[in-house]
Amino acid sequence: MKRPNTFFVLVAAGTLGLSARARAQQQAALGLLDVFLDCQTFYCDFDHIRREITFVNWVRDRRDAHMHILGTGQRTGGGGQEFTFTFIGLKEFEGRSDTLRYVSRNTDTPTEVRDGHVQTIKLGLMRYVAQTQARERLKITYEAATTAAAAGRALDPWNLWVFNLNLYSFLQGEQLQHFSYFNGSVSANRTAQNVKLNFRISGTYDRASQELSTGTYVYTTKNYSAGQSVVWALGPQWSIGLRSSENTSTFYNQDLATHSGPAVEYDFYPYDQSTRRQLTIRYSPEVASFNYQDTTIFGKTAETLPAHRLDISLRIQQPWGAANFSASALQYLQDLGKHRLTLQGFAELRIVRGLSLNVGGTVARIKDQLYLPKAGLTDEEILVRRRQLGTNFQYWTNIGLQFRFGSKFANIVNSRMPGLDSGGGSF
Repeated sequence: MKRPNTFFVLVAAGTLGLSARARAQQQAALGLLDVFLDCQTFYCDFDHIRREITFVNWVRDRRDAHMHILGTGQRTGGGGQEFTFTFIGLKEFEGRSDTLRYVSRNTDTPTEVRDGHVQTIKLGLMRYVAQTQARERLKITYEAATTAAAAGRALDPWNLWVFNLNLYSFLQGEQLQHFSYFNGSVSANRTAQNVKLNFRISGTYDRASQELSTGTYVYTTKNYSAGQSVVWALGPQWSIGLRSSENTSTFYNQDLATHSGPAVEYDFYPYDQSTRRQLTIRYSPEVASFNYQDTTIFGKTAETLPAHRLDISLRIQQPWGAANFSASALQYLQDLGKHRLTLQGFAELRIVRGLSLNVGGTVARIKDQLYLPKAGLTDEEILVRRRQLGTNFQYWTNIGLQFRFGSKFANIVNSRMPGLDSGGGSF
């Protein structure tokens, strides 16, 4: 998708279909529009946006605003990101809403992406700023399209294929201890309207040495994985797919573990609403095959097992906050007692003015540790967590409250001496 060439778009009031009440409000004209910016699923450079858009008042709470801008985002097939900005009218503009989308390319720099955010927000605000006194000081400019841009969509020599190569390393050391970490991955994907293809290979190598009273202790962890999937769209709410994965892991005592099978998914909302809400249920039968590094507690060095999986996921981004909940169940069919149930969720709720509640957590019932080595673990392996321990459950949770009060305005940007108030004094 090409970025719009228009810097500002201003539509005459008569073409907006304004009600009599709205026209009266337009004639009264607000001083400046009070705007609350709410980016829930991606990073907004709020300092940059405030510097570039000075014809509105930026406020810290939606209850003080005439306009609530709700920003959501999701990855595109080409490796870029689609950003959706919903302009929700409040107070005098109650009941009015607009939605604009901006799509970044996978080669765009962070500066280009944030400039795209700024231009999209400017365009969305024009309809409402036109009813404030700020319209008297606005200038409207237009950048004519070039011949190449006017020619239409360019041919894609890559036919929608996108490739990613990543290499990363980390080294740290002291006199008595040394750490090294290496990670690499290769992926290829092609995303069209009706079919999606994904292929990936990745691996990590982690080594550490520590001088102890008994001598030097060296431990390593190796993890390699690959995955392939193809998904077909069957309509606005149904999709089917095929997927397979291959993994090798010293942590899980696996020389090679493979999972493969079909899947079917239903979204209770159309997929084109996925930036704001999504409720999906997915079922996938599969065949799992394992080759173990060491003999397991069940006396196995290899086995192939039938299994099936059910996943339910709910994702919501709304003016009151955001929520993400999922439930997953995996069961091996040769022994129904071998299973895993996982529940996880996160919610950010705006309770009252300035007060927000953040809650998150995961809990899992674990009855599928087929890979545990029969020989057991050494004390060193337990302490440094280089091998998986036997357990019936896992959990983590977090909860936090944030309360902010004071001036409702957030127009001023001052970036002098960052970090000085934290005592670090770094520049």
